[in-house]
Order: sequence, then structure tokens, then C-alpha cells
Amino acid sequence: MLKALFVSSRPLSWVNTAFPFAAAYFMTTREIDLVLVLGTVYFLVPYNLAMYGINDVFDYESDLRNPRKGGVEGALLDRSMHRPTLFAAAATNVPFLAYLVISGSPLSWLVLAVSVFAVIAYSAPGLRFKERPLLDSVTSSTHFVSPAIYGLVLAGAVFTPQLWMLLVGFFLWGIASHAFGAVQDVIADREADISSIATVIGARATARLAVVAYLLAGVLLLFTEWPGPLAAVLALPYALVCAPFWSITDAEAETANRGWRKFLALNFVSGFLVTMVLIAYAFIVR
Repeated sequence: MLKALFVSSRPLSWVNTAFPFAAAYFMTTREIDLVLVLGTVYFLVPYNLAMYGINDVFDYESDLRNPRKGGVEGALLDRSMHRPTLFAAAATNVPFLAYLVISGSPLSWLVLAVSVFAVIAYSAPGLRFKERPLLDSVTSSTHFVSPAIYGLVLAGAVFTPQLWMLLVGFFLWGIASHAFGAVQDVIADREADISSIATVIGARATARLAVVAYLLAGVLLLFTEWPGPLAAVLALPYALVCAPFWSITDAEAETANRGWRKFLALNFVSGFLVTMVLIAYAFIVR
């Protein structure tokens, strides 16, 4: 059971939600306190278990038809694990959320509520934002950007135009990532009668949207506070990973997994370089 829950939480993606929160909170307060530690732990594991666990439970029929499920790219949960997964997600999230609510302000509660709602709404029956084209990519991006916004609000950050450029660029980055990820699942999603941005507008248009969104994100980062513009260069490798699939057909959609695997590896390289930029920022702005 523990192994199934571990795989379902997508450990390769833990850092993608924990890092934005930790970086935003720490760069604002410049302090390591209990809120930072527990908030980081929350967005590292429980948040991801809820996000991906709920998805694995309610996407079971699609996952059965998806050849990339059953490993690091997503668990294929046995039906017997569905109820325990939902219970584990609730049991691990509630204590952390209670502490974060006690530690925050009404505005931080609102941001946290939006973040948690996006996690649930993406996959849960009755909402299923993942089946609403474009809203699926917007919701997915919210999963990763909202922890950063929450960290900023919780720490009392001042939202300057440069900071907004950073956040909007990050948001476009997230939209591009989700859109490109949806390309490889076109066939499996259609067989399971699941709509997505890629099944509705097609693999080719979705891949092109991803390339353009990455490039726009890079442009916005040029207008952030120094040395933030250096991170604009990081958008180019992502666009280049998607570019070979510019003219991909729906029948060839599963071949986009080659690019997706490069994307997963690229995230770690980009994470390291972004960390270097943040360290440089910390020394420049005291």
C-alpha cells in the first residue's frame, strides 16, 4: 500500500510544487521558521498525493489504456487502492492545512483555498476541470504557481510589476507544460472518452500552443528584476523539446512521449539553474 501511494504521488514531481513555495517564502522573509518547514513538507508530499492520487483514482479507465502508466510517469492503481488513496490524501492534507490556516491571514487562506480547490477540481467527479479544454491547462498551471503565490502572500511580499511578470511567465510556463503533456495521451484519452485540450484542438495545435507559450514565458522573464532575466534563456530548451512535434498528427501523438521524457530530465537542470539565479538575487538584494 505504501509503495502504491508513493508511486501515485509522483515523487519526480514533488520538487515542482515544494520549491516554488519554499523559494517564494524564504526569499521574502529571509528566515527559516516552522511555517517554512511545514509548508515545504506539505507542498512536497501531501499536496502531491492529493493532486495525483485523486487523478489516478478517477482516471483509472483512461490509465488502463495508457502505455506510459504504471511507473514514474504515473501510477496504475488497482481498484482495491482507490478508497485507501483518497483516505490517505485527506488524512495527510488536513493536519498541514489546519496549521497553515492558523498561521496565515484571510488573504493567504483565499490563495490556499484556490490552490486546494484546483487540486480537487482537476480530477474529481462533478468538476473534472481536466475535461474542459484550456481550463485543464490553466488549472494544471495553478497547481504549480499557486504554491509560490501562497508563499509570497503568507510572507507578506510586496507585489511589484516585476514580480507579476515573473508570476505570469511562470503561469504560461505551466500552461505550456500541461498542454505538451496532454499531446501524448490523445489516443488513450479518446478511447476512454476523456476530453482535454489536446483531444479537442488536436495534437498538432496543442504542441504549437506549448512552443508559443514557452517562448512568451521567456519574453516576460526579460522584464523581471535582475538577475531574473537570465532565467529567460531557460525557456528555450523547453521550446526546442516541443518543436520537433510541431506538425505531429493525432495518430502519432504517443511519440510525443520522447519529448516528455526529455522534459522531465530538463526540469532538474532548470531547477538547479533557477536556484543559482535565486542565490545571486539574494546577494544582490539584501
